[in-house]
Amino acid sequence: MEYVIEMNNIRKEFPGIVANDNITLQLQKGEIHALLGENGAGKSTLMNVLFGLYQPERGEIKVRGEKVDITDPNKANDLGIGMVHQHFMLVQNFTVTENIILGSEPTAKGSIDLRKAEKDVQEISDRYGLRVDPKAKIEDISVGMQQRAEILKTLYRGAEILIFDEPTASLTPQEIKELIQIMNNLIQEGKSIILITHKLKEIMEVCDRCTVIRRGVGIGTVDVAEATENSLAEMMVGREVSFKVDKTPASPKEVVLTVKDLVVEDSRKVDVVNKLNLEVREGEIMGVAGVDGNGQTELVEAITGLRPAKSGSITIAGQDTTKYKPRKVTEVGIGHIPQDRHKHGLVLDFTIGENILLQTYYQKPYTNTGILNYNRMYEKARELIEEYDVRTPSAETRAGALSGGNQQKAIIAREMDRSPKVLIAAQPTRGLDVGAIEFIHSKLIEERDKGRGVLLVSLELEEVINVSDRIAVIYEGEIVEIVDAADTNEQELGLLMAGGKKEEGEPTT
Repeated sequence: MEYVIEMNNIRKEFPGIVANDNITLQLQKGEIHALLGENGAGKSTLMNVLFGLYQPERGEIKVRGEKVDITDPNKANDLGIGMVHQHFMLVQNFTVTENIILGSEPTAKGSIDLRKAEKDVQEISDRYGLRVDPKAKIEDISVGMQQRAEILKTLYRGAEILIFDEPTASLTPQEIKELIQIMNNLIQEGKSIILITHKLKEIMEVCDRCTVIRRGVGIGTVDVAEATENSLAEMMVGREVSFKVDKTPASPKEVVLTVKDLVVEDSRKVDVVNKLNLEVREGEIMGVAGVDGNGQTELVEAITGLRPAKSGSITIAGQDTTKYKPRKVTEVGIGHIPQDRHKHGLVLDFTIGENILLQTYYQKPYTNTGILNYNRMYEKARELIEEYDVRTPSAETRAGALSGGNQQKAIIAREMDRSPKVLIAAQPTRGLDVGAIEFIHSKLIEERDKGRGVLLVSLELEEVINVSDRIAVIYEGEIVEIVDAADTNEQELGLLMAGGKKEEGEPTT
């Protein structure tokens, strides 16, 4: 068997934690090989070892049968290894081409030959079906296009082996389909791919083999054709995982959130929420379904005080909060799990303990005279870390050092512990593994059963249908229909999300 990459018995340690413990991974030429594991299992660490960002304490790496010492990413590039990182390494105000050639600029007569570079980038883009405008600025293109620019960057440098780190975490369903096609195009051109993921459907659809790691330890490698989603999930988390959300029928009571005739502008001063009306009641989960870009983000930001409303009103538990700042909104009774956990959810340079107390640090018992009582703060943080299974070396660990799933659990712990009257959950499971998703869904239902109102905004239709009690469909900034989750399906919601009408009396199951 010809292996283009062999990682044998790799061990990587950090202070207080063994991230990779004696892991072996072998990549065959021309295959898409999944690296599967929970958030924080050590997947990205293992690939950062392969890409030269980390040096292992033990083990060996072979490329095309030859033992190599990958001391830095430049050495990895020289060996034909390219990595598309989960958080893109792009300069926002540079063009696609300027980003791609950065560090390996073609020159003519002593100056950068940008025209030649743009031509080369266009040729590679066309060859692999990437469809990227070489002259577009990064800040002006979608997340999916930015990812394609990252792929182009690796191909421009001659990569034959590509590592994709959680490539679908921030993509829309349509962009995911297009990415899968791009990966298939790359394989047909003779490339080999390692796909770091925890999305089982994608593995079943696109991968040949799958190596599973759990808490830093290699569990095994299986042929995907002989596996099922359930068997892979069990290997990943070490127990049987339920894909069905278990919940009793809702018992809704009083209206706790009212949005009336709300108009909100986006950053371009365009009305993207248009006279929107919505009510959420105590003891129910109201889902919001819609194609990305139909005003969901601006609606959530207006309710939580992050964006001013142009007109209309927002009422929480009988109190008009339309013009309140974020802190006042949270004090009235809003909990907010933001869609961008790095931008609005955490201060990455603060410890995880400090982040867990961000909403309450200025209140008793954490401060009395304006001086923080760190002992009390960390005592509370450790309680929540244990209750919500936030996997961290300690409460003093920097939030930015945790995996995405554990960062998300910390945010959820902070927001739910305050028992808010209304919990706004925006893309709460984006980029998370099946174990973490199961946990978060159970917590949302727990909040509902305590009599809280929950507003769930998600691009995952399956999630909206399974977790919600009622579903509001948003299209071009308006709620076009509200349906019972038990009486609808993905086809009907898809039609409504595209601006279609529900057929009267039409069966929905």
